[in-house]
Amino acid sequence: MKHFAKTFIAVILMLASGASAAVAKQPEATVTFAPDTTRVLRNPLQGWVMYLGRNFDENFWEERGYDHMHAAGLDEPVRVSDYATCAYIRTSWVSFEPEEGKYAWLDPDSRIMRLIRSVRDRGLRMAFRIVVDGRDQGQNTPQYVFDAGAQGYYDPKAPGQNRSPYPDDPVYQEKYAKFLRAFASYFDDPEKVEFIDAYSLGKWGESHSMIYRDNANKEAVYDWITGLATECFRRVPILIHYHRLLGDPDEDGWGAAPEESARLIEQAIDRGFSLRHDAFGMTGYYQDWEKDFARKWNFRRPIILEGGWITGAHHRYWRDPSGKYREGHAEDVRLGEYEAGKEARVNMMDFRINDETRSWFEDAFPLVKRFVAEGGYRLYPASVTVPVRARRGEPVAVSAEWRNLGFGYCPTNIPQWNQKYKVGVALLDADGRAVKVAVDASSDLSKWLREAPVRTSTGISLADVPAGRYTWAVGLVDLSRQCAPGLEMAVDASLLRDGWLPVAPVEIK
Repeated sequence: MKHFAKTFIAVILMLASGASAAVAKQPEATVTFAPDTTRVLRNPLQGWVMYLGRNFDENFWEERGYDHMHAAGLDEPVRVSDYATCAYIRTSWVSFEPEEGKYAWLDPDSRIMRLIRSVRDRGLRMAFRIVVDGRDQGQNTPQYVFDAGAQGYYDPKAPGQNRSPYPDDPVYQEKYAKFLRAFASYFDDPEKVEFIDAYSLGKWGESHSMIYRDNANKEAVYDWITGLATECFRRVPILIHYHRLLGDPDEDGWGAAPEESARLIEQAIDRGFSLRHDAFGMTGYYQDWEKDFARKWNFRRPIILEGGWITGAHHRYWRDPSGKYREGHAEDVRLGEYEAGKEARVNMMDFRINDETRSWFEDAFPLVKRFVAEGGYRLYPASVTVPVRARRGEPVAVSAEWRNLGFGYCPTNIPQWNQKYKVGVALLDADGRAVKVAVDASSDLSKWLREAPVRTSTGISLADVPAGRYTWAVGLVDLSRQCAPGLEMAVDASLLRDGWLPVAPVEIK
């Protein structure tokens, strides 16, 4: 609390040594705060996404070295989970429902629920993509769907194996809708889940190279799946891949964009979807079409980044058309992903499994810390002005200047959040408990952008506050949690009291 004490002493000296008449009538204290640019803030839709393997269980932390990862420049190993906001898993429908109505989340001893519990024990939320297409992966759709009469196709690389349903098959749609509604009844919870990657059809669930029973059904399938996701997830953000061939039966997956692509993605956005892309850093794939689309939606919808190149396996990243990636230099790819993400103003970046995660820590750890410092949104009050004396029954106001250190934005404008995060002002008692809270209903955190400070003024009535001495505090509250602090602010954590930032004492008579 040293910063607070020094600031308060300076204010008292000002008031006691000939302050102006205006200040004497309404004595105020203005307190400034330095930003914290190093602490990992586990705010929703912001920060690093740690990927999980679909076959992992709760022991993977130790087995895969995630609890003792070497980081360049540090003598001691670090835990990957300490740098992440959430853990993302692209898993199969069958892993959650191996038999009809037999849901994994109802069995706490199932492998996937043990994995999820280990993630939750580390203070991380989960994120999901549920894949139904089995090409290159194995059968992702439960066998009962086909036994019920769903029609589909086999993996061209493994004839007679890895069966997948046609996305326009009515039996498949009926069974999948039933499953997703059940899944959402448990996982549509922002305390548990960061986001749902909700249009997960096509090869690898990446919404391209689709195989329909009838290609004329492309838009009908699109309308069905986006409508279903919107119905199921009212509280957790849902994402769609802004792929130029979204839902298209193009086998290559990267041809020219059909004229309806942008319209369809924006249709999903209108329904409440936010954005992700799975090929950042692959300049032959993530091209002007994608850049222009991201630019159009900057600060209107959050964008989630997944890097495209796999530096530790078969991808020949050094053949990228940019010419920036040297063979044997994974750090070149990491920088390319970072720069592309910054250009797109992304809110989240990825630690993909195994070699890719090690590459970030061993080859590009300065970029890991840099994204912590400037990626997504990072909000704090640069200064706060409060009255230091007041009378019971009179209204007062607390004003503040807020700043965002991040190149992304705080997406309070998405439908699932519905502006639930607001500026809050509290009176703390001697034990640090909030005895009075006022909310600035007009505050809109989605408009707080980098290098554009915003001023707020929050009125608070003292009619029901007993006389005494209190401490003013500010915070970013969550209306859905009875106005408790809901977002971490980028200030020294030692200053905080249950998420509130104390500002200065006030005497109420």
